[in-house]
Amino acid sequence: MKRKTFVFLLFLLLSVSMKGQSLSASKLVKFLALGDSYTIGESVEENLRWPNQLSDALSAKGFQIDRPKIIATTGWRTDNLSDAIHAADLKDEYSLVSLLIGVNNQYQGRSVEQYAPEFEGLLLTAIKLAKGKNEKVFVVSIPDYGYTPFGKPKQTEISKAIDQFNAVNESIANRMGIKYISITDISRLGLDQPNLVADDGLHPSGKMYSMWVERILQALIK
Repeated sequence: MKRKTFVFLLFLLLSVSMKGQSLSASKLVKFLALGDSYTIGESVEENLRWPNQLSDALSAKGFQIDRPKIIATTGWRTDNLSDAIHAADLKDEYSLVSLLIGVNNQYQGRSVEQYAPEFEGLLLTAIKLAKGKNEKVFVVSIPDYGYTPFGKPKQTEISKAIDQFNAVNESIANRMGIKYISITDISRLGLDQPNLVADDGLHPSGKMYSMWVERILQALIK
């Protein structure tokens, strides 16, 4: 085989193998994390928030990555997050965008039927902020707070509702071709492993967030 032909075939092979990958190690990764208390890391130190841990993990893997831009506040529903994104006047410049939202819709008594179109709207916004590239966006499932000291008295009821909300956001993500990463099973270890729950008895600890990051990282760069 002639050298030029070999080089061309090698280039073609690499191009095909990299097609569809979420991240490029040769370019700066700008990460935007959208959500609620789980994304802002209620009751843990800033460096233990899962978006920050993910940023550190990607950096350790050789990716050039900025500190994540986080738009999230404890107690936010889908409509609150939508309002905050619009108020932030963000540019469509992100190479990685995450969305984790819905627990407060459930906790505050909002219906799944109302949640569905609002979640889809947020996902469309996330795609736009990721320069219109679906492969740069991922959804994280809603954790189950029924497996915490706070939620334990109503665990069965809470878990059933969380499953319903997650069925909706997973269906929407799949239909739109968005990567869906479920961490709900990890959250359900909270009662058996108390060190996975923060001191407030409700939110994940830094250790649980580390377990989320391990799964998210595997999904992003496999």
